[in-house]
Amino acid sequence: MQLTAWSRDLRVTAGGSGVVSHVGAALLRLLADRAGLTVALSAGLAWAGWWPVHDRGRVLVDLAVMIADGGEAIADIDVLRHQQEVFGSVASDTTVWRALDEIGAVQLRRIAKARAKVRARMWQLFGGPPAARAAGRDIGTGVVVLDVDSTIVIAHSDRKASQPPASTATASTRSW
Repeated sequence: MQLTAWSRDLRVTAGGSGVVSHVGAALLRLLADRAGLTVALSAGLAWAGWWPVHDRGRVLVDLAVMIADGGEAIADIDVLRHQQEVFGSVASDTTVWRALDEIGAVQLRRIAKARAKVRARMWQLFGGPPAARAAGRDIGTGVVVLDVDSTIVIAHSDRKASQPPASTATASTRSW
């Protein structure tokens, strides 16, 4: 398929020549492709009779990979784009903005549906989510436990709250 052609000759090794940075990003992109996420997003974002140069499902996957790789701004897509030997064709930041601008309520529902479909397929391949455990005992299957850790930060201000500032107006009499 055209969407996975970029990875046809891709090999990941621990050493050698032609070493590139951000190789983990390539593996994450490959996982999205092999799991069917890229194709599912592409189908959900397709317009009848319109074929953009950069497939919109590929653009969203590349954007997600860029974020997972530490990107903080749309322009950071260039980290992937400038490694064409590894990633093949990657959309420009302008195209990414355009693709995001095309997403409305209908497309958001299609994206959610595509993600849910791929997630369900992956859980099926793994035999379902593992049995949840809390406080050292099994809770059972079908339950997902989120272990959230947090730190309380106390912020204090010496300023007195809810008191209006003192008036600086004074009455004076002058005699001339």
